[in-house]
Amino acid sequence: MKPPGYLEGVASTYQDALLRDLAWLVVTPDIVAFPPSSPFSGRPSQAELGLTGVLETWLNGLAIPELARNGRQASRMGHYHEQLWHWLLDRAPNTRLLAHNVRITRRRNTLGELDMLYRRRDNPAPVHLEVAIKFYLGLPDGPGAVTDQGRWIGPGGLDSLALKCRHLQRHQLPLSATPLALDTLRHWLTPRDLGPATPDLPAVLAQRLAMPGVLFYPWHAPLPPPEGAAPGHRRGRWCHVSDWPALAATLPGDYRIAWLEKPHWLAPPPLETFMPPGMRVEWLTKALYQPQQVIVYCPAEQRSERLFIVPDNWPRQVPLPPR
Repeated sequence: MKPPGYLEGVASTYQDALLRDLAWLVVTPDIVAFPPSSPFSGRPSQAELGLTGVLETWLNGLAIPELARNGRQASRMGHYHEQLWHWLLDRAPNTRLLAHNVRITRRRNTLGELDMLYRRRDNPAPVHLEVAIKFYLGLPDGPGAVTDQGRWIGPGGLDSLALKCRHLQRHQLPLSATPLALDTLRHWLTPRDLGPATPDLPAVLAQRLAMPGVLFYPWHAPLPPPEGAAPGHRRGRWCHVSDWPALAATLPGDYRIAWLEKPHWLAPPPLETFMPPGMRVEWLTKALYQPQQVIVYCPAEQRSERLFIVPDNWPRQVPLPPR
């Protein structure tokens, strides 16, 4: 149990969004988990990163202006999330970033990119890591069974948990096991990268996936977690904008609210930025036309909750299931 002043496991005292987002990335579980029989495994653990019990000390030692300047902070959330992983793997005590965005081509045709390769300082074998940050809203009605991943779609209605998992498992993760990718990596990686214990690439690279995010459950209807959902994944709720007054009436009387804007959909903002519900309500006007993510904070209960408020005609479209 974290002391007061922590939201979603992140100290609210960090004023810089980069520090809060890095902390959130480390402590936030993935939204999906691979079965034991899968050839793929999940995200690097805090122990693997060398951050068990020392996360805040490590964060306090980071030079944030240097990170922001050298990284030229991305404005798109997906690129920003990848950038956070680059910084994390390159600066964590027990890992080193070897390469990122490695393009695999055949006769000038791009077959795909490997998000990043890293190694542990106590193990020179390279690891292929794919990353994605996802915020999916669950549909109480179709498509498929009640636990079908196709019912969980992005706020823009163009993506689904089913499509993303299919693409990762069928294309992005296996790509690093192809002879073409291994030949490419032999040119990318030097003996210094691999270390004296592994002078050449292993025949098969370890393949990992990190997919932090939040699954938002419908406010107006029950819905179980999707198939493959990770135990302990972060949860929120969603409602149509016309239902917001009814949902708000169920919240404690002292609740405060903060509106999240991309690319900072990761960590909650500092406590002092949460406002009484009658102040700064432009997000509610925007929710008439586009989904808006907010965080509600209840001081008396010292708890927070994520909410997506969507237009009354949402979703305008539902992605087709994978073929």
